[in-house]
Amino acid sequence: MAGHSQFKNIMHRKGAQDAKRAKLFAKIAREITVAAKLGMTDPKKNPRLRNAIINARHENMPNDRINKAIQKANSNEDSTHYDEIRYEGIANNGVFLIIETLTDNRNRTASEIRTILNKNGGVLGETGSASFNFDKIGEIKYDLQNVSREKFFDFSIDKNALDVIEESNYIVSTCNPENFGKFRDDLELEFGEPKKSQLVWKAKNLIKLDDDIKKKIFSLIELLEENEDVQGIYSNVYLNE
Repeated sequence: MAGHSQFKNIMHRKGAQDAKRAKLFAKIAREITVAAKLGMTDPKKNPRLRNAIINARHENMPNDRINKAIQKANSNEDSTHYDEIRYEGIANNGVFLIIETLTDNRNRTASEIRTILNKNGGVLGETGSASFNFDKIGEIKYDLQNVSREKFFDFSIDKNALDVIEESNYIVSTCNPENFGKFRDDLELEFGEPKKSQLVWKAKNLIKLDDDIKKKIFSLIELLEENEDVQGIYSNVYLNE
């Protein structure tokens, strides 16, 4: 019985992981389709679509799923219109949240996000109530083992990078959002396709929280991430290793 029980637990965990990955792929596919609709279906001529594909590969999304999402943009069968809406949340202990969404129903998404925040010690703020504590920047990430630290640093600075930092097994170069597309293209020509490429909200000041409080904030963030319309969440919480 013990072995059978262990097997069931393993299958349950695998099932949960598969469901989580399926939801992630659905969100990435939505971003790819929206990017292709707003621009051209050729990623070489559409910087946003190029980013979406790079990030899809980072998550090991199959090529057929990527291609299907691009084709959907030109499909007469899909008339769904998605709005890009940023929500700003305020939680306990000075925690601020930026919540980016792609939604086909503004009222539904706002209501669902407000409910999640209210039930977990937070509130949905007005525009500017959280974003004042963040800067929007471009972030291009490479595997450390695939590039020379010194060469990457020097090249990035020559191309007007804001900063170059190391995060775990990655080296990350940041830039102004206005220069993001060209900056990424310059890096790609020199070092190959990045591991990840995206516009992010970076907190100006990070706060440290006690472990118990941090767990509650992470639980709140996980609940928000489960919402199918949420594409990205950024906070000012300091994360140690």
